[in-house]
Amino acid sequence: MNKTELIAAIVAETGVAKKDAEKVLAAFVNSVEAELKKGGKIQLVGFGTFEVRERAARKGINPLTKEAIEIAASKAPVFKAGKAFKDAIK
Repeated sequence: MNKTELIAAIVAETGVAKKDAEKVLAAFVNSVEAELKKGGKIQLVGFGTFEVRERAARKGINPLTKEAIEIAASKAPVFKAGKAFKDAIK
């Protein structure tokens, strides 16, 4: 499912106008991005948690040259599904 299909599903489920569904989805995505940029966490009980995890610096191997390289520390957004969401998928 892509963004357009998700918006269509929201419209079908709620009956709101397509333009309103687009605004709501954009606001949700922007809010998640803004909170994660601040280092915060978003917890939606029954659905899951969005958070940022730090990855430590590590050594890797360049697959083309087989040389050892240093991979810098980084931050990555992650989503951890909640129990109710996991159970609904089973």
